[in-house]
Amino acid sequence: MTRMIEVLPDKATLIQRSLQLVLDKLEVAIAERGLFTIALAGGSTPKPLYEAIAAQNLPWDKIHVFWGDERYVPPNHPDSNEGMARQAWLNNVPIPEANIHPMPTDAADPAIAAQQHEQQIRDFFQVESGEIPALDVVLLGMGDDAHTASLFPHTAALQVRDRLVTVGSKDGQPRITFTVPLINQARCVIFVVAGASKQAALAQVFAPHADEQTYPSRLILPQGELWWLLDQAAGEKLG
Repeated sequence: MTRMIEVLPDKATLIQRSLQLVLDKLEVAIAERGLFTIALAGGSTPKPLYEAIAAQNLPWDKIHVFWGDERYVPPNHPDSNEGMARQAWLNNVPIPEANIHPMPTDAADPAIAAQQHEQQIRDFFQVESGEIPALDVVLLGMGDDAHTASLFPHTAALQVRDRLVTVGSKDGQPRITFTVPLINQARCVIFVVAGASKQAALAQVFAPHADEQTYPSRLILPQGELWWLLDQAAGEKLG
């Protein structure tokens, strides 16, 4: 694993750098494999990145979009990660609907939805049980508590190693989330982190020793590249 940390002067520059990195990975993936797979992050930070991607002239039919996690709400709910990405990006470009792979949130039991989505991923990547597919890019944010995707401190989801998708939990509310092994199989993981409120968590994530159960972003150690793109407010105390 190669870890790169870049501190950008402001959020606008952070988004521009994130865009360039995604476009670079997209170009390589399509040249080498004929398609590009990306898992999106939720939250407010990546929304301008999705808007910037939507403004590009890209081979949309070769791009396949997944989500690293999802709140257990319908796609038209204000809290839906899928809904946000559709409004900011996917509804505004001619991407085939078959290339969009949202996490299902309509099963009575979130565990069933997680199993369904795991099977959808296995079918798409044509991998057997026990194998882990490699997405080209997994975009991640990080919360003030150092959670990423829906991998929250001291929750059962952190321990799952035999699944691609599992149920996460925040304050008793279920989420669907990629597991640590699926994220870590990615060719490239990109954290996009903004705001001074992230400084304390980042200090622990980058510390030589800290508890992974308390600071789950420490668990993200992909077999490919690991990029931490931070704005000045988040990253000014590092180094």
